[in-house]
Amino acid sequence: MTTETTSHYDHLERMTVKELLTCINQEDKTVPQAVERAIPQLEALVEQIVKRMRQGGRLFYIGAGTSGRLGVVDASECPPTYGVPHDLVIGIIAGGDQAIRRAVEFAEDDAEQAWKDLQKYHITELDTLVGIAASGRTPYVIGGLVEARKQGVLTGCIVCNENSAVAEAAAYPVEVVVGPEFVTGSTRMKAGTAQKLVLNMLSTSVMIQLGRVKGNKMVDMQMTNHKLVERAIGMVMDELSTTREEAEALLDAHGSVRGAIEAGRT
Repeated sequence: MTTETTSHYDHLERMTVKELLTCINQEDKTVPQAVERAIPQLEALVEQIVKRMRQGGRLFYIGAGTSGRLGVVDASECPPTYGVPHDLVIGIIAGGDQAIRRAVEFAEDDAEQAWKDLQKYHITELDTLVGIAASGRTPYVIGGLVEARKQGVLTGCIVCNENSAVAEAAAYPVEVVVGPEFVTGSTRMKAGTAQKLVLNMLSTSVMIQLGRVKGNKMVDMQMTNHKLVERAIGMVMDELSTTREEAEALLDAHGSVRGAIEAGRT
């Protein structure tokens, strides 16, 4: 597995801070290129996800460690960003929510637990399950994908090695091969960055396809703090070429950027 192969660099403890930062940055520059090579695979997965979500399906992520945390982060950001229900995109991490902050020993080694975790959400054939695993060999993820596929659930994955067991278990694998890590085997680095980039692309393109963006604006975002309220006011002012006072009044009356813009155009 390339994620476990020896770093291109050695004697890291002898490097200056500048050398460390420069070398890490040099490795990081290769990640977008690896993601670009995986775009055809990601395109196929996104198209299938959108098709099901338009029929009422949901999107689930499963993973362990860094991979699981990245899935939880991506899922948790969809409601405030796009105004979707909290149960539309769901991130599940091996070991439960406590594992978000502190590693749960051997949680990723249970091949049956992911499907048990998914049963709490009554997963159906309209839903999609995306397994996230840098190594591509995590039993928790493999077991979840295998059982989901048997049950007719659409399956995809994001992995950072070729020809992995996780990819074999998924109908639509996305393989982003980033090569050796700066610190040998530390897949929270390049592999984690690649997974984050892919998740950004996946959820953003899905939400756009579902109509949650108008032009280039998050018209359904939740106005949950002062910064977002200001952003909403600015969007309405820009779209309607109106004053701040009029934008604020429209937002107060209709509760969302989309509603304010639609009302302002009638």
